[in-house]
Amino acid sequence: MKVLPWLLVALLGLVVLLLAGKIYSMRKAARQLRQGLAQRLVEDTNTLLTLSCGDGEMKALANDLNRQLAQLRGERQRYQQGDLELKEAITNISHDLRTPLTAMVGYLELLKREEKSEKVERYLSQISNRTQVLHQLSEELFAYSLLTAPQPLHPQPVDLRGLVEEALLSHYGAMEQRGMTPTIQLPEGRVARTLDPTAVGRVLGNLLGNALKYSAGDLSVTLTQDGVLTFANSAPALNEVLVQRLFDRFFTVDTARHSTGLGLSIAKLLTQQMGGALEAAYREGKLVITLVFPPNPS
Repeated sequence: MKVLPWLLVALLGLVVLLLAGKIYSMRKAARQLRQGLAQRLVEDTNTLLTLSCGDGEMKALANDLNRQLAQLRGERQRYQQGDLELKEAITNISHDLRTPLTAMVGYLELLKREEKSEKVERYLSQISNRTQVLHQLSEELFAYSLLTAPQPLHPQPVDLRGLVEEALLSHYGAMEQRGMTPTIQLPEGRVARTLDPTAVGRVLGNLLGNALKYSAGDLSVTLTQDGVLTFANSAPALNEVLVQRLFDRFFTVDTARHSTGLGLSIAKLLTQQMGGALEAAYREGKLVITLVFPPNPS
């Protein structure tokens, strides 16, 4: 009779060991599933989730997850294919538009040199203005289609101060037409950075073009020696909510402005590709856009 209690204790101990082993095995299987699922959600792979334990329920769970992952992978591939086709369509359409528009602009310039009546002159001016707007929209679409695909940049040593001066000079005529006299503050010395000068020029051009569209007539441009560039202008048509959406693709404040809503989106994409940051804020009725390119690594 004395043996029976010890036998019960031994059986209970064996049961506890079996349960502990079972729990350990299931915890290990759950960890494998969690890690495998996280990896397959990031990678595009056909590898199935596998388990080292032989528990039937955990294997059934792994099979269910594998079926869901297969469906998710199919949906992802369809999305990627559709996104690629859309980008190709935008590229082709914008390219097809650019060629005849360029020819139209050239012929309009030739017509301006011919003798014509005042009425024809007025009509020709309207046609020329609309053609220029359409040409600008097609250029933005073409540039955006190129940016959404991987495009190599060509960084080289540049003077950010000099690039800002060039951008301001290139927009001087447009500012003069709008009656804008910008307040400009630039450092005396060079602001050395390693950037793609063409990409920086497009960023600055888009920011200045945005200021020309939405400014109430003033513009302040400030560049510090640390490479912090600020554009500030009165913008009564904006508010804090709209400003937070300025960098969204295809967002426009006013459809009558003849804009695709891509200019600032393109500027931000290029800035990020060059390791910089581009932000917008609304302060006391002014739109303040801050562009930062960090110093070159030593």
